[in-house]
Amino acid sequence: MKILFISDVYFPRINGVSTSIETFRHELRKLGHTVHLIAPDYPGSSSDESEIMRVPSRQLPLDPEDRLMKFNWVMAHREKLRNEHYDIIHIQTPFVAHYLGTKLSRLLAIPCIETYHTFFEEYLHYYIPFVPKIMMGFVARRFSRHQGNSLDGMVVPSRPMMEVLRNYGVTVHAEVIPTGLEPESFVPGKGDDFRRKYGIAPDRPMLLFVGRVAHEKNIGFLLQVVDRVRKEIPEVLLLIAGAGPAREALEHQSGKLDLSGNVMFIGYLDRHTELNSCYHAADIFVFSSRTETQGLVLLEAMAQGVPVVSTAEMGTRDVLREGAGVWIAEEELEEFSGKVIKMLGDAGVRARLGEAGREYSHGWSAGKQAERMLNFYTSVIDAGNSN
Repeated sequence: MKILFISDVYFPRINGVSTSIETFRHELRKLGHTVHLIAPDYPGSSSDESEIMRVPSRQLPLDPEDRLMKFNWVMAHREKLRNEHYDIIHIQTPFVAHYLGTKLSRLLAIPCIETYHTFFEEYLHYYIPFVPKIMMGFVARRFSRHQGNSLDGMVVPSRPMMEVLRNYGVTVHAEVIPTGLEPESFVPGKGDDFRRKYGIAPDRPMLLFVGRVAHEKNIGFLLQVVDRVRKEIPEVLLLIAGAGPAREALEHQSGKLDLSGNVMFIGYLDRHTELNSCYHAADIFVFSSRTETQGLVLLEAMAQGVPVVSTAEMGTRDVLREGAGVWIAEEELEEFSGKVIKMLGDAGVRARLGEAGREYSHGWSAGKQAERMLNFYTSVIDAGNSN
């Protein structure tokens, strides 16, 4: 099969969408299929630029990490794309990529599907704060319904997100297919080396958050948790691995709580060289996002044998099973902090949960999810041929 991915983001821009694209590209290729990608150009490049069409783009004023592709530049290359004889187009993001994908689908007479990676109803108001949240929610619901029903199929990473889309009125053929873990996620990291590199004492209690440092990730709640935990465990450290538009606000909040000695921001890490060691260095992975469509970082932490304390909202409800590597907590300060304190105080519990999480995470292999994606592609193509 010959597949064309189109996305408004990809490495070196680091986020969950980039990770998902890379994972499926890799696994689909391993299964013998061809996967091309249209994505924006960036000042840097990804580790694998093969079969990628980089599109001239410019920065977005409200979100300088992301870029806006030139639609007409791609359209000027449509005959080249036609000559590739793709079987299906798979859109990954809802901005320029969506409209490129649906336009090319019509011009090239091939089916088009899209993965709904982001819960926009709970996301947009952080980036357009001058518009009332209730109005942005209405816009997001209508936007998602219109886009979803313009496709031949939709992929959703979790059942709760599927329920939300159906309630919006999205009626297109859809299937739940999460992003899986590649084999390298299970290669044990070197936690001791990581701690030495960043000057973290071997016995210091360390909590970890990995992900985009964005408002919708609810990291501010984790800072409150650290403030509460340090009353019982003064040397506790929260390591925040990632970058994003909320960092300045979180540093300000950390300063107001006088947490400068208990919180460390280290920016993005290379997932191929350092991320596993970062996970492995932690005593507990903590997470409290309300808007995840899946929450892949939770599984990545479990694959490294790191126990988790997390809320279970939206897509993370699909990922998390109480006791299978995680203690689930409500977004309530005393409950969440109490579970962190209890887990930090019992190495045996951490070891048992870590082993259970490692075993559980093996059920989320990327290869299995790629096979499911191929079956979905086939169903969409067959449905188009029968019409």
